[in-house]
Amino acid sequence: MAADRPSFQDTQYRFAANIRDPAGAPAPDDVEHRRMAVYQRLFFNNVRTLLGWNFPTLRRLHSPERWNSLIRDYFSRHQAKTPYFPRIAEEFLAYLQNERDAENDPPFMLELAHYEWVEHALAIADVDLDSIESDPKGDLMAGVAILSPLAWSFSYRFPVHRIGLKHRPTKAPESPTHLVVYRSRNDEIGYLELNAVSARLLQLLGENDDRPTRELLSQIAKELNHSDPDVVIRGGSELMEDFRRRDIVLGLRP
Repeated sequence: MAADRPSFQDTQYRFAANIRDPAGAPAPDDVEHRRMAVYQRLFFNNVRTLLGWNFPTLRRLHSPERWNSLIRDYFSRHQAKTPYFPRIAEEFLAYLQNERDAENDPPFMLELAHYEWVEHALAIADVDLDSIESDPKGDLMAGVAILSPLAWSFSYRFPVHRIGLKHRPTKAPESPTHLVVYRSRNDEIGYLELNAVSARLLQLLGENDDRPTRELLSQIAKELNHSDPDVVIRGGSELMEDFRRRDIVLGLRP
């Protein structure tokens, strides 16, 4: 028992430690083994079920035995910073980033988990797109476009949106995968694969304060040293309309 805490707290600590790691932490002496086993199964099964819901593709890529082992390692090692069930996916991602060290894990596991976490985080984000003032039908090229706060763009080493039972890459391709994952006004989650130009456009839209979209596309054409900037601008105009249809772009600043 720790010298600076009462005996009942020591019992509580041992009780919790045994639930987290039955094989490595002894149970309190005065608690029946059968009763401890009930708590162990209850807590572990709840966490396993929640993580299976939040990371469905990652779950399907593991055998039941390997999935149980992964969840047990998370449950015994990770000290969560929040008690809220909707945030457990974020805690699991932090575990994979900072504590997981199994050499035989798939090389894409962390990125796949991040992609699945993004979908979950967008689904529960407390943002009402209709409350954001914008001109939804204005000329996107002539005005300052508003990028949705529920449109998140990322670059991955692996094509995480294609990974599944029939596609498990063993090494990253030469070119990264650029994605924007978004939630529409109808609360539907979608994604769009980007090329380097469209990814750069989204970056500029996110950083933009007062420049019309046409000017942003002209900047991209200059960065590319493109021989015909109008080609970039026309392609960008079509892309912006697609962004608007998907609610990646909400409209123009009033």
